[in-house]
Amino acid sequence: MGRNAITGNGGSEAEAALINDAVSGAEDFRGRPASRSRTGSWKSASFIIGIEVAERFAYYGISSNLISYLTGQLGQSTAAAAENVNAWNGTALLLPILGAFVADSFFGRFRTIVIASVLYVVSIGLLSMSAAFHSSNSPSLLEVVFFFFSLYLVAVAQGGHKPCVQAFGADQFDDEDEHELRAKSSFFNWWYFFMNIGVLAALSVLSYVQENLSWELGFGIPCFSMCFALAVFLLGSMTYRFRLSGDERNPFLKIGRVFVQAARNRKASLSGVEEEARGVLPREGAKFKFLYKATLGPPDKDGNVSTAADVEAAIGILGLVPIWCTCLGYAVVSSQATTMFTKQGATLDRHLTPAFEIPAASLLSLISVSILAFVPIYERIIVPTTRSLTKKPAGISMLQRIGIGIFLSLMTSVVAAVIEGRRLAIAAEHGLLDKPEETVPMNVWWLAPQYILLGVADVFAMIGLQEFFYDQVLHEFKSSGLALYLSIFGIGNFLSSFLISLIEFLTDRAGSRSWFSNNLNRAHLDYFYWLLGGINAATLAAFVCSAKCYAYKRRD
Repeated sequence: MGRNAITGNGGSEAEAALINDAVSGAEDFRGRPASRSRTGSWKSASFIIGIEVAERFAYYGISSNLISYLTGQLGQSTAAAAENVNAWNGTALLLPILGAFVADSFFGRFRTIVIASVLYVVSIGLLSMSAAFHSSNSPSLLEVVFFFFSLYLVAVAQGGHKPCVQAFGADQFDDEDEHELRAKSSFFNWWYFFMNIGVLAALSVLSYVQENLSWELGFGIPCFSMCFALAVFLLGSMTYRFRLSGDERNPFLKIGRVFVQAARNRKASLSGVEEEARGVLPREGAKFKFLYKATLGPPDKDGNVSTAADVEAAIGILGLVPIWCTCLGYAVVSSQATTMFTKQGATLDRHLTPAFEIPAASLLSLISVSILAFVPIYERIIVPTTRSLTKKPAGISMLQRIGIGIFLSLMTSVVAAVIEGRRLAIAAEHGLLDKPEETVPMNVWWLAPQYILLGVADVFAMIGLQEFFYDQVLHEFKSSGLALYLSIFGIGNFLSSFLISLIEFLTDRAGSRSWFSNNLNRAHLDYFYWLLGGINAATLAAFVCSAKCYAYKRRD
């Protein structure tokens, strides 16, 4: 009897240990309940960060020097090349919405990552072949079409890869465990830190290879890096946690049904009893109270009916819209780094030694260097200091962090305008206004402040946006939340392209000099930067108003 009692107690203790070790709402690679000790957390996140490092190495190996390839190998003008770069970047950053839809609705994040990675390898391989077939500065139509087909195939691959990898990485941390919840906040910081190691490697190595060795090798190296990273990612499969939504309905159809049924029931009224049954509405819910009409009336023709939880999900998505809109000015400024900043640097003295000149595109590495330097400062100094004052786990709120980043982006525009004004003055002083091929006797490191400021702004705004759009949506929309964050920069690139086209049209009329003249010594990039500063100031004011009105999602 005693033995049975002991065995029974031992069995209960073992069973309790197994229950405590299980992660709620997650399973492992074999479909069993995920074990906290054997799956997830940093051991899984490290494999996922690895493939992100390789993907950023590949993407920036293409995007950072793309304007040089277009103006050099394909013979395009500065304005046309800048518009093409912005259009491609914009497409690449909008396609994650489609990729997130496919992942959240059909394949799941893990399968979408694998498919997108394979497509990445194929598309970069085609891009390398395109560069190998290049023959002259007057390429044939077939050559141009093949290059842009390969380029936009890379954008499609990035569209499936980008929103899923970070969401899948964050999924490895359990919100119900206090230690893992705090680790998740750090995950977004260190994710961006290691991601920029890949960016820095691309900027410092690939830009040199492309300009001094060959473009086909410069595009081919990222292809091999993605192959290796995909193999490493698959090796970590046994450690991953796969989140269960608990709702088999398509999340996008579920949200769409809320709007359709709310419109259908628009004449119905919410009685006091019905409102009371739903409890006190959060601030966002009060603004969109009409959506609760979706829960009234009969089911649709398929027998589906919206629930209060569905309405809350729809309200959450609508509540993100003002924040999304007011961050577009920040995105427009960020898009200048790979276009106008690079062309600016190409006119300056870039010699480190009399025999060695750095590529203009490698100046983008200053952004990554500042991020790599500032993330540890933020994580180890700023967060603990602010946490002791505010008692918040992350020190400051996500929206406060984003707002600081937008302000630093505004300062980047101002600094860039002042430095460009000095560059033009030096060019005039040395009689170089009509000698665009001559190097302006101004050291390229004068551009360092605008790159460094933009990097620090990214630590605040970019990481803050990633965490915000991941955290403030329901689990089944995590990939879509990150896709929404990326779409800010996609639309920002398109807005930048439109702005450049509009200014080019307005300033190049009746014989006047365009702000984006191929002769940058006669152009006025300084005016453009001042204009961006004004736009950023207006959007910052709108962001502050939107942030004050925003109600954070409840964690219940």
